[in-house]
Amino acid sequence: MTIAEQSLFIGGRWTPSESGATYQSTNPFTGGIATRAAAATGGDVHRAVEAAQNAFDLWAAFPPHVRRHYMLATADAVEVRASELAAAITAEMGGPAGWGAYNVKMLCEKLRFAAGAAYQGLTGEAIPSDNPERTMMAIRKPAGVVLSLVPWNAPALLVGASVPAALVLGNTVVIKASEQTPWTHGLVAQCFADAGIPEGVVNLITNAPENAAEVVDALIAHPHVRRIHFTGSTRVGRIIAEKAGAHLKRAVLELGGKAPCIVLADADLDRAVSAAAFGSFANAGQGCLSTERIIVDREIADEFCDRLAAVAGNIPYGDPNAEGTVLGPVINDAAMAQLQELVDDAVTMGADLLSGGTAEGRCFAPTVLKGVTPAMRVYKEESFGPLATVVIVDGREEALRVANDNDYGLSSAIFSRDVTRALDLAKRLNAGMSHINGTTLDDEAQIPFGGVKDSGYGRSGGMVGLEEFTELQWITIEGPSAPLYPISE
Repeated sequence: MTIAEQSLFIGGRWTPSESGATYQSTNPFTGGIATRAAAATGGDVHRAVEAAQNAFDLWAAFPPHVRRHYMLATADAVEVRASELAAAITAEMGGPAGWGAYNVKMLCEKLRFAAGAAYQGLTGEAIPSDNPERTMMAIRKPAGVVLSLVPWNAPALLVGASVPAALVLGNTVVIKASEQTPWTHGLVAQCFADAGIPEGVVNLITNAPENAAEVVDALIAHPHVRRIHFTGSTRVGRIIAEKAGAHLKRAVLELGGKAPCIVLADADLDRAVSAAAFGSFANAGQGCLSTERIIVDREIADEFCDRLAAVAGNIPYGDPNAEGTVLGPVINDAAMAQLQELVDDAVTMGADLLSGGTAEGRCFAPTVLKGVTPAMRVYKEESFGPLATVVIVDGREEALRVANDNDYGLSSAIFSRDVTRALDLAKRLNAGMSHINGTTLDDEAQIPFGGVKDSGYGRSGGMVGLEEFTELQWITIEGPSAPLYPISE
């Protein structure tokens, strides 16, 4: 298999790192080399941010419809390169063809939503003044250079969480690629170049894993970086928040999740089993929105678990390049080891293993654990793998208590034929997003995506997400009569 070569993209040009150093990204299924990428240094970071800053004034001065055109053209370019992006996603993070296609679809939707918001995102307001002769307004304007720190698990889709919104409002961007998926992120940067976006408006940094802290420190500390958007683990998100705070820079953090799926006694089990299986196992469970806790009423628990285990046992998994594969590998050996530890601990503590629970090569079999309790590690810890855990409860109130018994608060789901009662529960869930009779694994470009508690702060998507990348400025215009000040000539 040909090894991809990935350079930095700075000031509209593909370039090696200043040191000439490279590193290798590993294919999680084969263990071979997927990509050889430039290993950026602090000097490369400086070049990228300076390029973005130098492009800012021209880009911000464009009328909104011009920036809208570039977003639409980039979406078209992404569709042209759909097969390349899917191949890169398979090679670098193990996602089968369907996962690559979904990434392309969602990135295009986010680009086109941003294009449609080119005017609204910069719309301010007129503010009444106590002085009838004075005119007051608040205007929104682009913040400057935006740093986008993008993860590996949905590598094309999650570029769309920040970059299109930042760009359409007049900001310029430095994308720091995941060390695992530099080729995928490089292809997305190439799509912006294919669209003819001006030099320096979009820049890409790739770095070796051992230099990640140095590179991120340099990016956050650079005085021209004015906004930071990070998607990743809660552990790393805390570090990003501390560093951003030290420099008084605003950051949006989209972090981990332990999404509960409540299945009440009156639930439609056909819908609930299907949604729980999809939420638990899609992308091998490697998503912040993945269903991590299935909370089932005791009246229906046995039937629900038997049906879920049957689904898990029939999911095709293995080689992500093979036709028909639904689940590929987990990302690395450390993730595999953690999953095995969580399963073994739960079984030792009394959980029933209904399906899976074992590794086959670099894949972990879709797993169902019944009877999970707070004594088990998997009750609290994010598994980030194809692991469905079922907690059995008695009634709605206990279901709600268990759902809220966690440090995370990103996505959630409730299944019930009584939508009014389900809505009441949804309002009392400590979660940024709740779905009634739908899966936890859901996203649309126009929604305010984000969580509470340890799942982060700030929002991506929708009009609220656009506001994250603007500055608000108060402007006054005095009337024809000169103001009378206490001190004057």
